[in-house]
Amino acid sequence: MRRFIPLVIAAFLTAAPGLAIETVELQNDSPLVSIRILFRTGAASDPEGKEGAAALTAAMLSRGGTQDVAYDEIVERLFPMAASVSAQTDMETIVFHGTTHIENLEEYYSTLRAMLLEPGWREDDFRRLKDEALNFLRVELSSNNEEELGKELLYLKIYEGSPYGHHSIGRAPALEALTLDDVKAFYAANYRQGNLVIGLAGGYPDGFAERVAQDFAALAEGSPAAVELAAPTRTEKLRVHIIEKDTRSTLISIGFPIDVVRGHPDWPALKLAQSYFGQHRSSKSHLYQRIREIRGMNYGDYAYIEYFPRGMYLTEPQPNLARRQQIFQIWIRPVPPENGMFALRIALYELNKLVREGISGEDFESTRRFLKKFVNLLTQTQDGELGYALDSQFYETPAFNGYIKDGLDALDVEKVNAAIAKHLRASDLDVVVITKDAAGFRRALLSGAPSTIQYASTPPEQILAEDKIIGPYPLEIGSVEIIPADTIFE
Repeated sequence: MRRFIPLVIAAFLTAAPGLAIETVELQNDSPLVSIRILFRTGAASDPEGKEGAAALTAAMLSRGGTQDVAYDEIVERLFPMAASVSAQTDMETIVFHGTTHIENLEEYYSTLRAMLLEPGWREDDFRRLKDEALNFLRVELSSNNEEELGKELLYLKIYEGSPYGHHSIGRAPALEALTLDDVKAFYAANYRQGNLVIGLAGGYPDGFAERVAQDFAALAEGSPAAVELAAPTRTEKLRVHIIEKDTRSTLISIGFPIDVVRGHPDWPALKLAQSYFGQHRSSKSHLYQRIREIRGMNYGDYAYIEYFPRGMYLTEPQPNLARRQQIFQIWIRPVPPENGMFALRIALYELNKLVREGISGEDFESTRRFLKKFVNLLTQTQDGELGYALDSQFYETPAFNGYIKDGLDALDVEKVNAAIAKHLRASDLDVVVITKDAAGFRRALLSGAPSTIQYASTPPEQILAEDKIIGPYPLEIGSVEIIPADTIFE
């Protein structure tokens, strides 16, 4: 928690005098200074056949050397400051961020400035970082992380053929073919004044924001062409993608595109519905209670209306993953294979119940109270507050905390249930399943036979009675495909 009194409460979005560069400022009396340099570009801007250029360019800037200093020396320089420069690449944003003590601000900023404006473009850095990206896709994600793999494949299938239709790190064959000249070309085309927002928070001196903007005026003027995003095609019935993988558990992700993002009139209502249904890491959420708490099937079950990568490592979402298109998603964490079909059915059964019945007045009030407090956790750090201020600039909404709280105050249970009925559905979905016996799961899907659940200890009679309703829950299958895990990012 911060231990200082903010001198500036709101974020100020301005353009530096005489420049096209926008700044978001949260100046206060903290001895720490947080910096976020955000470009409105990302993996959706990867040229066709060069998927991975955005992420590799960001990696070269944040984990490569400058024209005068090798990366190893940069690490040594930052170590005594207990500071670093991190990069995050998503579909429509690339952000470079770090925090330092005010006493080290000049040295830290001079290093950051050189990294972003005077990159060294060394061939050995390029080879190292390209190998890391390929290893992430082919080993870390495809082979070693089934939970994140399933969620990412869900996005790939929903956005197939779209600029969102590849992982933000890229596609493996395209990455292999990328050259250092490709990365330099992406930098020249996309790192420009017109799509840059400089975010500053903390006790930085007066005039510092203007100096940073003046330095970054060294970038080319203008901004890259906007990426056109067609609406994703609605799938018919259940489109099931089974990843065949040698794993002890069965994992499930379910989702469909929604046309609601922050700033949409129904976003606060849908956010409340999502929180009630499957708040991340919350034992009070409905899915968690019905699947994990009552039946003991797995570790947790969650739902999202915004992209939330790395969820197995995080208790809260990260800022600066802003997108113009989002999906509604259910994440069923690993269950024993013998309970896999039942887990799919119970998730769809509960989703269908939510769409048909909505939520109760009591659940509405308790969820609204929770969210009004939870939003403070997302911005409890100075860097987090700055990140969400930049997101508010992206979505053209008021300051994040106020936007959430004011939106929640304007709701009633009828508005929430109307938004659920309008934007959510329990049919025409994409489903990703990861399991060892892919053929067996496919047969079970197509057979239409009721599903059963195996318990370690017998649950109450009312739960067994409900299981008899869920077991034969109808699954309208549109298509089923089996995908070898090692082909997903190829």
